[in-house]
Amino acid sequence: MKTLKCDLCEVTAEGETFEEWMKALQPHYEVAHAEVMNDTSKTEEDRENWMAENKARFEAA
Repeated sequence: MKTLKCDLCEVTAEGETFEEWMKALQPHYEVAHAEVMNDTSKTEEDRENWMAENKARFEAA
């Protein structure tokens, strides 16, 4: 089980896999970072970059 901080604040989430970690972090993100989740200026490339960066953080932990 890995514990990683949110990429935007100090809240942590746990998961055995990156996908589990993302799923555990999602409720926090939806409440604390709703502006990011609802930012219509973000492209699919932005989402893919977020996934790649955070997957690398998860795997390095």
